[in-house]
Amino acid sequence: MFKKYDPLKGKIVRIIDDNGKLLKGEELPEIDNEIWVKAMEKMLFARQADLMAVSFQRQGRMFTYPPNLGQEAIATAVGMVNKEEDWFVPAFRELAGWLAKGAQLHEVFLYFKGDEKGSKFVNAPHLLPSSVPIASQLLHAAGIGYSLKYNKKPGVVYGFVGDGGTSEGDFHEALNFAGVWKAPVIFIVQNNQFAISVPRQKQSAAESLAAKGIGYGIPALHVDGNDIMAMYKAVKFAREYAEAGNGPVLIEAETFRMGAHTTSDDPTRYRTAEMEEEWSKKDPVKRLRQYLVSQKLWDEAHEEKLVEEYKEKVEFEFKKAEELYKIELNEIFDYTFEELPPHLLKQKVEYENYLHWKEGRK
Repeated sequence: MFKKYDPLKGKIVRIIDDNGKLLKGEELPEIDNEIWVKAMEKMLFARQADLMAVSFQRQGRMFTYPPNLGQEAIATAVGMVNKEEDWFVPAFRELAGWLAKGAQLHEVFLYFKGDEKGSKFVNAPHLLPSSVPIASQLLHAAGIGYSLKYNKKPGVVYGFVGDGGTSEGDFHEALNFAGVWKAPVIFIVQNNQFAISVPRQKQSAAESLAAKGIGYGIPALHVDGNDIMAMYKAVKFAREYAEAGNGPVLIEAETFRMGAHTTSDDPTRYRTAEMEEEWSKKDPVKRLRQYLVSQKLWDEAHEEKLVEEYKEKVEFEFKKAEELYKIELNEIFDYTFEELPPHLLKQKVEYENYLHWKEGRK
């Protein structure tokens, strides 16, 4: 596969076109069509949860949130390949992957409501918390991969980063260590065209981000990240390669962030409506939908029914996050310093006095 899709020769892994039709010279992955139906359902649920998360944030019920809109195929494909013994090391835009790994949606909402209990993921083995500092999580991925190899344990590590993260030192250090150690790590670069507001062309002169892996002796693939079949094929191949003891793989997944970088961002200031319109034609949900419709496995009425069910489930999960947990005042202050410094102790006392005053007014 590395020869057929050599990124240094400009080759990109792509199975279906923007209209969901099989490309000439390509073959569909050898799995049952029902699995693609399940993948479609997972992408739809992740998308609905994402859209409603933005709405909850706008209502003031949640803090800053990073939309996943347009990137669902990447994490969904990883979830399809993932095994229980595998490790998932996310950045902060892998909602579909978190859910596939076993995270509960209310836990995700809880985290973005500012409660660290939302990072526990009690039913999701080997899932690390969301990581906001850019690329620092890849050093953890390399270390976990080395540990798996050293202790002769099964499994691989999926480490996620954005295109901007490939310009960070931590990215290069992680690749260097993983390459030298031949650690079973699959580095997945979600190239969504913008590092916040900086376009891909301005933050790296490399012809492809996949080429950065090759520079560290790591074989790489450049994949159409909006083609879930191509992503599944690439990740499955990479997993088999890494688990066989061959070392890490880098996958550049070319996609587009259809929403804002976060809910604090205004993408109209740095990209055009024409660009957004062009990328909307490559929407991963649309592409898989059209394939399934052509196979008579999907229809509009079924999708509408599913979306209504998903809306109810997402609303239930968010209310659970709102009602189930309450942050105690001590949790905010007690877990950073062994002994509170004077300025934080003063803040704590002031807030305690405020709460007593507020309670006394009832």
